Amino acid sequence: MNKIGCLLCFCLVILTSCKSTKTIGDTRVKKLSTEKIIANHYNQSFNFETLSARLKIRYDDGTRSVSPSVSLRMAKDETIWVSVKILGITLAKALITPEKVSYYEKINSTYFEGDFQLLSEWLGTELDFEKVQQLLLGQSLFNLRKDSYKSSVIDTGYELKPKKELELFERLFLIRSDSFKMLQQRLKQPKENRDLTILYKSYQNIGNQYFPKEIYIEALQGQEKTIIDIEYKTVDYNSKVSFPFTIPSGNKQVTIQ
Repeated sequence: MNKIGCLLCFCLVILTSCKSTKTIGDTRVKKLSTEKIIANHYNQSFNFETLSARLKIRYDDGTRSVSPSVSLRMAKDETIWVSVKILGITLAKALITPEKVSYYEKINSTYFEGDFQLLSEWLGTELDFEKVQQLLLGQSLFNLRKDSYKSSVIDTGYELKPKKELELFERLFLIRSDSFKMLQQRLKQPKENRDLTILYKSYQNIGNQYFPKEIYIEALQGQEKTIIDIEYKTVDYNSKVSFPFTIPSGNKQVTIQ
């Protein structure tokens, strides 16, 4: 984000309207136009070419709960690679590109190759490569510049709602006032009885940029609930990365009906 431009904008708001701030302790949330909020959000996108991280994940779908260690590698807009380990043993790998999702796991010796339907089933909402990438980086799943939104000041920052909802979705976005990164995004599909909440509990400073530290995901579908807790343990970017991925021979293919 252009810091000088942002500072001038803040000063202008203070000078023109004393009522446009809400005090929360020592924090003042300044009222900005919806266009400025959205522009600031995209100006704060994490700038990288490659990324390598180690994560701790807790997965709980009501019938099983696991807490594996995960290695994550990314090439911006091209590849997302995930390796899942428990006690140092690789149990599963996934390779995600804009064209397809490839995945295999060793416990049941199965694999999947196809579109994003598998990931969409896991989280209960339609996903593609860009949405997965944005979710991991603390950015909006939807292109906020594409539709018209209305904004309001809340205790933690800014709330964005579409002026006109999509036929299949109800969307709500909460954006932090200090960094303009996502605080929470919620997507509801009433007809499908689905509700997805993504909460960014905290951020960290990586190379003078804001990057998620803890992400809480709750997916509801009818009476079923899936919880995914993500904690970034280490993050490195713009280093050389590789994406080793070979489906073991003998694994059985999983199909999505």
